[in-house]
Amino acid sequence: MSGERIQKVLAAQGYGSRRELEKWITAGRVVVNGEVAELGQRVTAADVIEVDGQKLRTPKTQQTEILVLNKSAGVICTHKDPEGRKTIYDDLPKLKQGRWLSVGRLDVQTSGLILLTNDGQLANKLSHPSTGIDREYAVRIDRQLSEEEMSLLQAGVESEGERLAFSDIRYYNGSERNVWYHVVVMEGKNREVRRIFEAIDCQVSRLKRVRFGPVVLPSWLRNGQWASMITDDVAELHRILGLRFQAPKRAHGKASKVARTSCLLPYPKLVD
Repeated sequence: MSGERIQKVLAAQGYGSRRELEKWITAGRVVVNGEVAELGQRVTAADVIEVDGQKLRTPKTQQTEILVLNKSAGVICTHKDPEGRKTIYDDLPKLKQGRWLSVGRLDVQTSGLILLTNDGQLANKLSHPSTGIDREYAVRIDRQLSEEEMSLLQAGVESEGERLAFSDIRYYNGSERNVWYHVVVMEGKNREVRRIFEAIDCQVSRLKRVRFGPVVLPSWLRNGQWASMITDDVAELHRILGLRFQAPKRAHGKASKVARTSCLLPYPKLVD
């Protein structure tokens, strides 16, 4: 059969995850050649696709872009907030079509690294637990842990009916009631780091994501700022994930918004 499935095409254009888009199609929000689309329907470049009445330019893979954002505490990760609070999307460059998709959210009080992309397939691959990408956080708590407690947090604790654990935990610095650790988790569940520490009666006063898989938060990227990932990093990230890469003609934003150097660490290729 020729063409690609409609939900895959829309995901590649940054409209959302395939699961989310399947709901859109079922709800009749997607139209192909004047008729309501069906789940699994295949389309080609010759088809006219509309989403909520807005015509899709062409059903072909667009050039992938990735933004590295240093989220500030107090900023939320939703596209719109009924309370009018500032969101991570407010100051991002505009896309001609589709939308920016965040790769893993952070709660309102957590700061640090968030990746955003216009490629739904890439966002899904980076976010899905089966891919095996780890996340590293710098966390400040109210006391120093014993060796036994550090071992317990790696062995696993019970929280809200779930078994949670750090894959790694290391003392960083500090003393008395301001002690910093670096911790690593594999899935990034809701409030996972905070819940693990709460299970042993530790109070988290600061939490910042400093790494997402091979991507490290640059030291020169200030709170609230974003930068476009350099092309070599985008290509290498695709290679790690086993995805095809099409080099972009240009990056979004002004030259000053492009990352100064590579943001990647050496990382093994992930196999399905």
